[in-house]
Amino acid sequence: MKNIRIITILSIVVTLAVAACSSNVDENTESNTIIIKGLYSYGPEIKSFTDCVDGREFWVADSAKTLELAYTDLNFEKPYLPVYIEVEGRIVKSDSLTVNANFDSTLVVTKVLKITKEIPDGACN
Repeated sequence: MKNIRIITILSIVVTLAVAACSSNVDENTESNTIIIKGLYSYGPEIKSFTDCVDGREFWVADSAKTLELAYTDLNFEKPYLPVYIEVEGRIVKSDSLTVNANFDSTLVVTKVLKITKEIPDGACN
């Protein structure tokens, strides 16, 4: 009987600890969201983003599931042609198993703010 109580109490403590950790991760993820502007290229093998401000390149993960669709809707005849985008997202360390080795960081897009074939003058050209 005493062992059952101990196991029950430990189960409750572990469950509460896991729930507390999960909620902290979500809060930290949202606080790291940024707005970033640059050039996006999409094709069968590469999904890349180049930041117009500092020229850094990132692999792109489209968590919003709208960026790739918006790119496709621009009706390019060839893949990998760059477009100008403004998106909300966060930058995370790339998982080397799922991302091309040339990218050490991934831009996780959470919201597409703007996408256009017209690349503005300035740092992006």
